[in-house]
Amino acid sequence: MTFLWPTSLWLLCLLPVMVALYVHILRRRKKFALSYSNLALVKTALGASAGWRRHVPPAIFLVSFAVMLLALARPAAVMTLPSQHETVSLAMDVSGSMRADDVKPTRLAAAQAAARAFLKDTPKTTRVGLVAFAGSAALVQAPTHNRDDIQAAIEALQLQNATAVGSGILVSLKAIFPDQDFEIRSFGGLRAGGGSAAAGGSRALGVPKSDVKPVPPGSYKSAVVILLTDGQTTTGPDPVDAARLAAERGVRVFTIGVGTPDGQILTGEGWSIRVRLDEDALKVIADMTRAEYFFAGNAPDLKKIYEGLNSKLVMEKKETEVTAVFTAVAAMLALLAAAMSLLWFNRLL
Repeated sequence: MTFLWPTSLWLLCLLPVMVALYVHILRRRKKFALSYSNLALVKTALGASAGWRRHVPPAIFLVSFAVMLLALARPAAVMTLPSQHETVSLAMDVSGSMRADDVKPTRLAAAQAAARAFLKDTPKTTRVGLVAFAGSAALVQAPTHNRDDIQAAIEALQLQNATAVGSGILVSLKAIFPDQDFEIRSFGGLRAGGGSAAAGGSRALGVPKSDVKPVPPGSYKSAVVILLTDGQTTTGPDPVDAARLAAERGVRVFTIGVGTPDGQILTGEGWSIRVRLDEDALKVIADMTRAEYFFAGNAPDLKKIYEGLNSKLVMEKKETEVTAVFTAVAAMLALLAAAMSLLWFNRLL
């Protein structure tokens, strides 16, 4: 637990003062009672018949006062609360390397199966969109509540050549922010704020500039991107630069790497190539946008990752101010102390 106003905790020093004051009042009361010669009056003044009960209401009130002082410091705690995500953009790699069968039956088929399972558990109130990327990227299905449409889009994915991870991120951002434009500068860098959305093009150079006022990374809670790929970027904008644009808008990009540690050699008509996973870039993307990176070495792992992501998107751990809870507890304790004192002694404390 943390406190937004920790300096207010110094007020807790009042508690020993209150205890000392209570003891002082009891001693004065005892001296006052002993000034009478009538023993019956002494017993009445001391409240001997009340015994330990006379100390219970003040003790409860002291606890109430302590909780109230803690409330003044504005306590905050990490709590699991319903997510506010309204849109999820699935960005899936459909490059030729996704036909590798080191993840059974193939990388693409395993990814499609996991995506279908993900859809089943996604809240109906969440819109889901699909972006497919290879040498370029395209919005295959705009974010929608219709699960049949997104299912059909997943089934219709076709393999293409090359891998443009950065383009996949850009088109996903365009789907989330349709009123903003993301494009590539003529000399190869990224630009946001004018022109048309870019899905391909030459590899980006330098740091992207944006006309949009940046917000803290990971602070945009209405949408997330889930990006799945099995290879290295071979064309299109630099994925790290694209991730920087996502970070500036507060959008988290969860990344999933598919494949086996050694990769696989793919062969064709007179050619062969080893396809490997660029985990470092995916980790940077996830870290930059305050998301997470996951590695899936087989189909069951991939399915579990999507299931875990679903639970993260439905319920999230957030640091939440709980001042209201402390205030309510303090009020209830104070009322309890007053009620017990009235019931037992016909007076307030």
